[in-house]
Amino acid sequence: MTQGLIVTGTDTGVGKTVFSAALAGALQATYWKPIQCGLAEGGDRERVEALSALPPNRILPEAYRLQMPASPHRAAEAEGIEISLSKLALPKVEGPLVVEGAGGLMVPINRQALMIDLFASWRLPVVLVARTALGTINHSLLSIEALNGRNIPILGVAFVGEEIADTERTIAEMGNVRRLGRLPLIETLTPARLADAFAAHFRAEDFR
Repeated sequence: MTQGLIVTGTDTGVGKTVFSAALAGALQATYWKPIQCGLAEGGDRERVEALSALPPNRILPEAYRLQMPASPHRAAEAEGIEISLSKLALPKVEGPLVVEGAGGLMVPINRQALMIDLFASWRLPVVLVARTALGTINHSLLSIEALNGRNIPILGVAFVGEEIADTERTIAEMGNVRRLGRLPLIETLTPARLADAFAAHFRAEDFR
């Protein structure tokens, strides 16, 4: 079985790509985002390659690259295709694998399956990336409940944003999950600054 982690978010735009870059770089892992939507806005694979300082052979190509900035099922339909789960099997790699999902857990892949269904089939532990902003308690606890409902192991929650200690504590305690750390907002992102921020706020051994 592939040794790896799934990185998902409580919503789209929560910072999971930047976190994935930091995590993959810290672990010297292989990074894979199986479905990329919204290519007009730039791909996450290219962003991770720029921020993680990983060699190009550690950044795997997507199974699907879709132009529309929408959920995978809609973006695929706009191009006249249907995403097949058979093409989303985990790649076999040496060492750890960091897999980034598209959007949140309940995002449709096609008209029959959600991202969370794919995660359940992979049987890898999940890192849930959550904002620290207002509304994150609800989104985070709902995401945790959904993962638990499908018996998907949760490694913990990684927060992104300004420190709001009570919010982070509430999610960890009420969700019965581990707080892995918090990635602060970095005004000018560079590989070195991102690596330093991850090292200062997370322990790489918690992800191994």
